[in-house]
Amino acid sequence: MEITEQCVVGLTWTLKDTLGEVLDVLDDPVEFLVGGDDLFEAIEQSLLGHEPGARVQLQLEPEQAFGDFNDQLLFLEPRSLFPEGTEEGMTFDGAALPAGTHPEMPRDVIYTVSEVYPEHLVLDGNHPLAGIAIRLDMTVKSVREATEDEIGRGTAGTGFFKVPTTAPGNNLLH
Repeated sequence: MEITEQCVVGLTWTLKDTLGEVLDVLDDPVEFLVGGDDLFEAIEQSLLGHEPGARVQLQLEPEQAFGDFNDQLLFLEPRSLFPEGTEEGMTFDGAALPAGTHPEMPRDVIYTVSEVYPEHLVLDGNHPLAGIAIRLDMTVKSVREATEDEIGRGTAGTGFFKVPTTAPGNNLLH
């Protein structure tokens, strides 16, 4: 079956920055809805017309992927507002930030603790790959028709590069 809008594609990939450093590897296929909310538009467009076994390589500029780095999403917050043991790399859902944090912090963002000081934490609301051009080497492992439920939800259940919340040490990008 050929990849078209409203189908589910099983992919594996290697993600690198433009210097060739490996950022993420997905060895076991994960399913994504083409024509939904799972993949960036540039990735979907590059996959259309391909069949299982195809290898697709592309480079995404920041505006096609995770956006430019926004320094307005950096916040210095009192360490005392956060749980004991909060450390660099932990993430917090903006909708569940502790009371007393900066009132202008967007609540629809995932914040990563990027630096820890004795009295403060630096929270970064940018995606870890914001501002970075990425190279993606994908292999199409499977293609199938999407179910009505998947089409209705706009997802096969896996968004592209979701950052998990409140998981210390978890730096997976998918």
